[in-house]
Amino acid sequence: MAASGVRSLGKVGRLLSRGAAFPAVTPGPVPTRLCARAHGGFPRAFPRAFPRAATLRCVFLLGGGLGLYHSVKHSLQRHHAEQQQAPDPGWDLKLTLYQYKTCPFCSKVRAFLDYHGLPYEVVEVNPVMRQEIKWSTYRKVPILMVNESIQLNDSSVIISALTTYLISREKSVPEIVACYPEMKGKNDSGREVTEFGNKYWVMVDETKHVQVYPEKTSRQEEIKWRKWADDWLVHLISPNVYRTPAEALASFDYIVREGKFGTFEGFFAKYVGAAAMWLISKRLKNRHNLQDDVRQDLYKAVNDWVAAIGKNKKFMGGENPNLADLAVFGVLRVMEGLEAFDDMMENTKVKKWYRRMENTVRHHPK
Repeated sequence: MAASGVRSLGKVGRLLSRGAAFPAVTPGPVPTRLCARAHGGFPRAFPRAFPRAATLRCVFLLGGGLGLYHSVKHSLQRHHAEQQQAPDPGWDLKLTLYQYKTCPFCSKVRAFLDYHGLPYEVVEVNPVMRQEIKWSTYRKVPILMVNESIQLNDSSVIISALTTYLISREKSVPEIVACYPEMKGKNDSGREVTEFGNKYWVMVDETKHVQVYPEKTSRQEEIKWRKWADDWLVHLISPNVYRTPAEALASFDYIVREGKFGTFEGFFAKYVGAAAMWLISKRLKNRHNLQDDVRQDLYKAVNDWVAAIGKNKKFMGGENPNLADLAVFGVLRVMEGLEAFDDMMENTKVKKWYRRMENTVRHHPK
């Protein structure tokens, strides 16, 4: 609207400067009645001649300028009102994340929320007493509460459901959550476990499928590597960060500093927990058939990931990260500051991708 006002004003100015639209008026007597009408009943002493061309130009330019001012003002007010009426996707959600900061699954969720610029509150859960989630029958983290009434469990379900919501705003959060049913069963040890159907699927209709997954294999690749991050990569973290007594102690020092522990709990966790996890890491190594030098399994996994991205892409998702990029980044990030992380960055090809991810998640346009 403002642009068209400027163009119209310019045309009027050019016509006035050439005198084309207003031919010269020969001075002469003008009927008093006409003067009174034309000038709203001014006294008879008011000049009876029409203004000269220069005066007309000033009048029209002044009027045009006022019109342009009001046009721009109206346009800005309308734009501001539209922004108020149509907030960015996701900003209408009140999100509260219950987490352990050093948990790789919680780190995955934070990476997703930060990348998309979704505001959220964090409640750090005491890993011993877990009083912060005593209200929940689901006793693991992460738990994401949406608008204080809708509970999302499992990191991959949280990410898939929120991605579906951001893409398909036609559906409400409860309708989307229903697509990821909770299922209870027993594992090989006879222990009861909770699983979720469709947890790696983003529910998009055909009209938006190409926009979200531009290549034929995009969706399959994303699902494959998201599952890989949960089923394999995450199980390499503990054996590597608790590989030796010294590494176990350093890891628990970090966990206690970043977590929510009481004074006694922190001391107990740091020393007794470190010793226990060093021993447990040996069992985890056998359970997952890892090599004696577990670093080699970590190096291989990370290099496999980089090879899958390829040399011609910045991320698995192309120019921008997809959900697999965010999942792998979230898992690896929990090792930052520890010896295992430094060794991984030094002895694999992951550094460039990791730094790109770090920068993108931190500075992605909100």
